[in-house]
Amino acid sequence: MADKFLYEIMDGASQAGFLKKEIPDFLKVNLNRKFELRPYQLEAFSRFIHCLNNEYPGKEHPLHFAFNMATGSGKTLIMAGLILYLYEKGYRNFLFFVNSTNIIEKTKDNFLNPKSSKFLFKEKIVSAAKRIAVTQVDNFEGTNENEISVCFTTIQKLHSDLTSEKENAITFEDFKKKKIVLIADEAHHINVNTKSDKELFESWENTIERIFHQNEENLLLEFTATIDYAHSSIAEKYKNKVLYRYDLKEFRDDKYSKDVYIVQSDFEEKERIIQALLLSQYKQEVAAKNRINLKPVILFKAQKTIEQSKQNKEDFHKMIDGLSSADVDEIREKSDLGLIKRAFKFFDENKISSEMLTRRLKTGFNEKCCISVNEEKEKEVQQILLNSLEDKDNPVRAIFAVQKLNEGWDVLNLFDIVRCYSSRDAKAGAPGKTTISEAQLIGRGARYYPFATASYSDKYKRKFDGNLGHELRILEELHYHSINDSRYISELRTALIEEGLIDEQEVTRELSIKESFKNSLFYNVGIIYVNERFENRYEHVSSFADLGVKKTNYVHSVATGRGVFDAVFNGDNKLKGIKEANRKDVAVKDIPFHILQNSLARNEFYSFKNLKTFSPHLKSTRSFIESEEYLAGLEIIFQGNFAEFSTLPNNLYLEGVDGLLREIESEIKKKLIEHQGSTDFKPYKISEKFEDKILKLNKKDPRADGDESYVADKDWYVFNANCGTSEEKAFVRMLDRRMDKLREKYDGIYLIRNERHFKIYAFSDGQAFEPDYVLFLKEKSGELLTYQLFIEPKGKHLKENDKWKERFLKEITDKFKDKVLVLTDKLKYRLLGIPFYNNEDENKFKESLHSLIQ
Repeated sequence: MADKFLYEIMDGASQAGFLKKEIPDFLKVNLNRKFELRPYQLEAFSRFIHCLNNEYPGKEHPLHFAFNMATGSGKTLIMAGLILYLYEKGYRNFLFFVNSTNIIEKTKDNFLNPKSSKFLFKEKIVSAAKRIAVTQVDNFEGTNENEISVCFTTIQKLHSDLTSEKENAITFEDFKKKKIVLIADEAHHINVNTKSDKELFESWENTIERIFHQNEENLLLEFTATIDYAHSSIAEKYKNKVLYRYDLKEFRDDKYSKDVYIVQSDFEEKERIIQALLLSQYKQEVAAKNRINLKPVILFKAQKTIEQSKQNKEDFHKMIDGLSSADVDEIREKSDLGLIKRAFKFFDENKISSEMLTRRLKTGFNEKCCISVNEEKEKEVQQILLNSLEDKDNPVRAIFAVQKLNEGWDVLNLFDIVRCYSSRDAKAGAPGKTTISEAQLIGRGARYYPFATASYSDKYKRKFDGNLGHELRILEELHYHSINDSRYISELRTALIEEGLIDEQEVTRELSIKESFKNSLFYNVGIIYVNERFENRYEHVSSFADLGVKKTNYVHSVATGRGVFDAVFNGDNKLKGIKEANRKDVAVKDIPFHILQNSLARNEFYSFKNLKTFSPHLKSTRSFIESEEYLAGLEIIFQGNFAEFSTLPNNLYLEGVDGLLREIESEIKKKLIEHQGSTDFKPYKISEKFEDKILKLNKKDPRADGDESYVADKDWYVFNANCGTSEEKAFVRMLDRRMDKLREKYDGIYLIRNERHFKIYAFSDGQAFEPDYVLFLKEKSGELLTYQLFIEPKGKHLKENDKWKERFLKEITDKFKDKVLVLTDKLKYRLLGIPFYNNEDENKFKESLHSLIQ
């Protein structure tokens, strides 16, 4: 255990289920709702909360934690959440420091400006019904104990302020008198002393260390995408500090980034730029067609000097001024890139002519839509535009830069980077510093632009790895435009692989519907039935009981004069250790109405508009208060070290009701079901639901072996390949062995692998389910009935986690096994869901299958 990093210990605890993953409501509800917390962010929070409050190997005070997380993974949102959590734990003062001024300005905007599109907090942060302000301060003298006070500075300025006397500057004394949370962004910059032998207190790192150790209750939280684990002293320093390691490869594998492609061509620079502009316009047109609000941005990267970047911008404007449809047509004729051919095919299909493209490019990339970010002074002026590139009213579509954007730049709508030079700096075949820097810049641009579709509600993840030919796939790609230099491309690929942006194990597989099936009657007139998901309207709700709120009493403890709330869930209302004289049961209906009304008004969850979403039959807030089915049916137990509770002051009533309402809110939120699956299955043509696809897979994944030779001569298997798991391949072989038996009764037998072609939705909560296969069996005689069977092969290690799917399959069978869906006289269907297939328990599946279709 001693040889393990803290993150490895936490990995084990998390995988074993020992880590509590529930996040405090105060943290969740006070973050901006537009930023949905992702699983890895919830993991980061739960690890911090656990290690702050529990012992672990190597725990030392003051506490120092590091979050080694990928560029673009939302580290600033985690910072904001931790600030909220630590406020509740009694911390008020936060020192945020970084290496770069532009990161400071960006973070100030994110923390302090509610009008910013990237503001991280809820506009009104509320704790115990009191509004909490986030305030910027220069030092921690005289800060408001009810506010979150944040001092923003750079490492360099912090070091200077602390080592030279300045008026109103922060001092070492600030850190002795108050407990401080130090937050270091891009924290790898403070490790200068760890890598060298500089004099004590002369390095930034020692300044931070000295601040940190002024108070045992201080906290140091580091956030960085870069920790040099190969460096022994750094590895040793961070062994018991890195809480979470979530690198760029894992981030990309989890589909939270764009996919990176190198676009190489033999064109001269002007033609390469026009080609990049056409691809940018292609992305904008695809987005517009699909009602996605996107303004794609291009970065033009100069090699070394500001003068080179200025010249690039000047040449660009001349080119745009002189751009003609002949320039566009030249790219159409000369480019042999499949990507460009796809773009022009799209333009042709959507009647976008070369003349129209030329006009749109000249308008979209005019001088007002282009900015230069090079000199420090220039960059500060442009910082607002840079930090709001995704905003609707931001006109910028092109950025010209050298090195200034390599860190601290949050942008989601960068889709193209053009390398405006052709030199290399490789050493002994290995990528040079410039190439590594280029790979890191690509990493910043690879952040995913969020969008949702009718079929894919998770807007923050790639959706089309399983269908690379989909029209919207282009919005999941970042293109890096370079000359066609095989040595440079090889070096850049190596750097991108090391960064985790390209997977060298990745392969593509073509999944095609067999021509024999495309020519069949079933493909052209056959039907598949699927259901839809709808929002739960809570029509059945007429009481707290319908929402899962138990009518147990709630306890308000007033012994210390402060409110502490606990629910009594055992139902017997026995409070051990509390004398009867120190306890008073108060029915909510006996509390003055104005107090109840005031408490409800202090909590936005109980706005009448929100109450109506989950209790649509409520007539008014008054009815919510006075109805026995809601508040009037509950009681509060007030307990404390008082001689008696003959009467209670209004302030205690108010605190008690506040606590009761928070407990009810928590219970309701846990039980709310936002969606349900329709029990009405609708018909769709087979030819409309199933299509050819290009899949992206890892060559080590069993799915990469499509079993093409095995399924090639199986007329009942619809696709040319079975890119399934080993369990799924075993299922197909089992079905093949049963084919003679099935053919005794059925002549239209088709097994179709569901490679994200359709979803069905659980009746109870609308959870999406994509059954691996659908099997059609058409009777030879009788009713001319076709059985439609949903089938899911599942390894034993996954069965427990997916029990809800098997339960849903049974619900489908129970509903439809005796019901025929009649489309026409010759198209009659019966829907069935078969229990999971498992290779080790094959006979059980066969029995279930034959009992349903015989």
